[in-house]
Amino acid sequence: MTLDIITADSLSPLRHGFFTRRGGASSGVFAGLNCGQGSSDQSEVVRINRHRVAEAVGVAPDALITAHQVHSADVAVIDAPPKTRPQADAMATATPGLALAVLTADCAPVLFADHESGVIGAAHAGWRGARDGVLEATIDAMEGLGATRGDIHAVIGPTISQRAYEVGPEFLEEFLADDPDNHRFFVGGAKGRYHFDLPVYGLHRMRAAGIGVAEWTRHCTYSDPGRFFSYRRATHAGEADYGRLISAIRL
Repeated sequence: MTLDIITADSLSPLRHGFFTRRGGASSGVFAGLNCGQGSSDQSEVVRINRHRVAEAVGVAPDALITAHQVHSADVAVIDAPPKTRPQADAMATATPGLALAVLTADCAPVLFADHESGVIGAAHAGWRGARDGVLEATIDAMEGLGATRGDIHAVIGPTISQRAYEVGPEFLEEFLADDPDNHRFFVGGAKGRYHFDLPVYGLHRMRAAGIGVAEWTRHCTYSDPGRFFSYRRATHAGEADYGRLISAIRL
């Protein structure tokens, strides 16, 4: 099966893609293109999947760079393939020939590009990272490499949509403590629960930071099991583990 890759006009002509689960070598609950080194999938099969992604974006396997993601607001600036994965949830580079990639399974994968300055970025933005400022920190790191804020284009790829993201009242209270206007990202659900709009919250944060373009591909990971992995869907199904989607961009 060939790879299924979602792209965005605003990031072209840079090689990039939000890769779906289709076209990989994994089986079972990981069936397809599982690129999660932290999953319990066979390490050799994950390596094969990652090599397919590297080939698709036109880099050597060691130039497809991912981080050890910890739901932080930390950004690693990359100028060469690192010997070990940096502990961070975003990366930025101005070095041609490198591809930056993030892994997700409901959290928002965000790819950034300043075409004029030749600077790219990639961020893994779950609710905690987005709330703590990982998107703004990525923009700041890109500026430090020569990007111009107003020229940065950012695209959120497949992520869990509001209709599938149920949270408790304490979750809402944390966001309202940050800013009462954050109520706009929540709608009421059943039994005193709420539904949180993670992608729109991410768009709001990036637009407020003053970048040129911020958009979402409008794909929901939870709602399309044939195309996307989803941590929350796997949890609801009682599955022991889940695959990780990969999103990548290269200079």
